[in-house]
Amino acid sequence: MVWVGAALAQGADNRVWIQVEAQPSLTAAQNRLRAFAQVFPDVNGFSLGGGWYGIALGPYARSEADSLLRSYLANGLIPPDSYIAFTRSFRSQFWPVGTNLLAPSDATAPAPTGTAVAEPETPNVEAPEPQQENEIAVPDETPREARASEARLTRDEKKELQVALKWAGFYTGAIDGAYGRGTRGSMAAFQEENGYEVTGVLTTAQRAELMRQYNAVLDGMDLRRVTDTRAGIELLLPTGVVAFEKYEFPFAQYDARTDLGARVLLISQPGDRDTLSGLYDIMETLEIVPTEGPREKGRSAFTLTGENAKIVSHTEARLQNGEVKGFTLIWPAGDEERRTRVLQEMRASFQVLPGTTLRRDDTQGAEQTLDLVSGLKLRRPILTRSGFWTDASGTVLTSSEAVGQCARITLDGDYPADIAARNDRLGVAVLKPRDALSPPAHVTFRDGAPRLRSEIAAAGFSYGGQLGAPTLTFGRLEDLRGLRGEENLRRLAVDTLPGDTGGPVFDGGGAVLGLLLAEDEGGRRLPDGVRFAASSDALRAVLEEAGADPGFTVTEQSMAPEDLTTLARDVVVLVECWED
Repeated sequence: MVWVGAALAQGADNRVWIQVEAQPSLTAAQNRLRAFAQVFPDVNGFSLGGGWYGIALGPYARSEADSLLRSYLANGLIPPDSYIAFTRSFRSQFWPVGTNLLAPSDATAPAPTGTAVAEPETPNVEAPEPQQENEIAVPDETPREARASEARLTRDEKKELQVALKWAGFYTGAIDGAYGRGTRGSMAAFQEENGYEVTGVLTTAQRAELMRQYNAVLDGMDLRRVTDTRAGIELLLPTGVVAFEKYEFPFAQYDARTDLGARVLLISQPGDRDTLSGLYDIMETLEIVPTEGPREKGRSAFTLTGENAKIVSHTEARLQNGEVKGFTLIWPAGDEERRTRVLQEMRASFQVLPGTTLRRDDTQGAEQTLDLVSGLKLRRPILTRSGFWTDASGTVLTSSEAVGQCARITLDGDYPADIAARNDRLGVAVLKPRDALSPPAHVTFRDGAPRLRSEIAAAGFSYGGQLGAPTLTFGRLEDLRGLRGEENLRRLAVDTLPGDTGGPVFDGGGAVLGLLLAEDEGGRRLPDGVRFAASSDALRAVLEEAGADPGFTVTEQSMAPEDLTTLARDVVVLVECWED
């Protein structure tokens, strides 16, 4: 059989199409488009609105289209209900990728079969529904007519009404689409509340009013279907408050376009279960995912909700056919009704476009830093200091400065802890892990005064944990008292950094002779190289008051520097103070 090629008419208004199918989802439409493309050279996909997607051949001049339609139908090549369609019936074009045959008559013809077409740099946003100049009034009905119109509702439509009645506070039963006594009672309550005749059966107009009230919360959200062909995701997004910003693996970022501050991330990457698990771990470190909130992590999917006084963040992702796909919705705290409704619409409309994911590119690496993941800030503590294990149950001593303004305290990055005792006069605090811990080792305190001018070593996370292990800074014991004669202090000659504060000060044999205190002594900045430590005797009293039982030694043996380094690695703890 000889195929007749597509011909463009001279005017856009004269172009017509042969519409062969309509599908209720983009995925189904794309699958059918691939099948038709194996037979026809001029297949196109268009959004029809209302969540439907059309498959059409063309464009043609009208006379050619009529001839082709008869020929294709006679040979059984297209469905029997295929028909001539006009350009005004279509919205945006999504197939072939990068083609737009809905433009005026000087638009470029479709690319021939086999020609590569570049993917668009921005996602396709479905055009808004055309506005009606005059709203069509819905006639009211008698109770008999209302029951008849209600009987024509689908089960899903009945469920939607139950959801709306529950949202309005009239219904408390199950969302099952079955209209029993509870549903009828809630309908009667809605009618009474809104000044209608109380019958327990909603008329068509009353159902429309109920849904109008239910959807009013979404006014200004401008929910539209977005097809992101690079990320391989289609869903409804609140385009009134977010807009596409950029791709940065593994995210398509939609940033705030109003002062509401809402944001959306689409998640897309190839991978396996390890990839999914790694993504979960990464998301937990981001500022946009607060630590408080429910989490659920499975073998092939996870959900992650975080909330604080500023934002509520919801992330969900799943693994399917070697692709990890999902999204994050970030919404301001205190606007829960709108957030919940937008999230509901996003979840219900989320669809994966198989075979398309974001991938790493060579331009990303230059912008990577330790504080960024794909352009998103990592959640960082407001203060990092050092501490050390004092017994086998995980009790930690640190500086009171380290825990002064914390909403949350963690040990070594993973273990939440609480303040068991605090002595601000001395400048120390005792921490207890919330869950039982078994540290690799714990310190032994020196019993009695150390030798004046002897060598000491301060151990701590000088650089806030960036090196992954504590460092040792060697110095000398200058005095057994403070500048005012305080017997619970030791004056040191040692050059330390703020991150070392709270860490142990070892004598030559590895016993702890003190805890390194903050540099700001009594409101006055100390000279460089001058630091103070709380004495081991004073620390012992603080620990015993907190119910701990510290160990002491009187040994004067000397420990090799490498052995002291190993000891520090086992006993020094990174203490992090968080604001949420």
